[in-house]
Amino acid sequence: MANRKQINRTPHQETQPQAKPRRRLTNTLLGLILFSGFVFLLWQQTGGSAPSPGLDVADPARGPADAPIEIVQYSDFGCPSCRGWHRAGIVDQLLETYGEKVRFVWKDFPVVTPYSPKAAEAGHCAASQGKFWEYHDYLYESTTNLRDEGLKAAAASLGLNQSEFDDCLDSGRMAGKVQANDSAARRLGLRGTPGFTFNGQVLPAPPSFAQLAQMIDSQ
Repeated sequence: MANRKQINRTPHQETQPQAKPRRRLTNTLLGLILFSGFVFLLWQQTGGSAPSPGLDVADPARGPADAPIEIVQYSDFGCPSCRGWHRAGIVDQLLETYGEKVRFVWKDFPVVTPYSPKAAEAGHCAASQGKFWEYHDYLYESTTNLRDEGLKAAAASLGLNQSEFDDCLDSGRMAGKVQANDSAARRLGLRGTPGFTFNGQVLPAPPSFAQLAQMIDSQ
């Protein structure tokens, strides 16, 4: 009887220690999964979602911020159609005709040439010195060189602080702003430049002064 009892106890004594390592392994794996999830969430809230430089930069605009009509142009300094629309003088006509009733906003959509994104950054670098529209006009009217040396030469021609401009352009400080505008244009479904919105509504094609005037008058 004693031998039989001893035989019955032996399996129980051998299997009992095996269950504890399994439970420990399961608990360890569960802890690693939970810890990995926590690290991922922390990464999203800190390093993974860190804002890009330049995102707090305002879009260049003409006209009062509280104007009832807002026209936004998504444009590219390397775009011949954008150059032609600018040279038509439509913005000046709008502001002269409607004054405080209209606000015109520029946003980047640099998709036409390999140099367009850097040219868009250069525009914001000029804006940081209060010279966006002068720089905008110069690129559309006086040069087609959108390489870095051409962009810097444009700044020199306008009398900008050259060292500040060069540092802004070379550092990529405005790249985040340009990318944000590009992404906004794509979310709107814009397929080319220049693209326009009128009080938030996408226009099917670049508008003439007469078309915009009719839209404004109907408000």
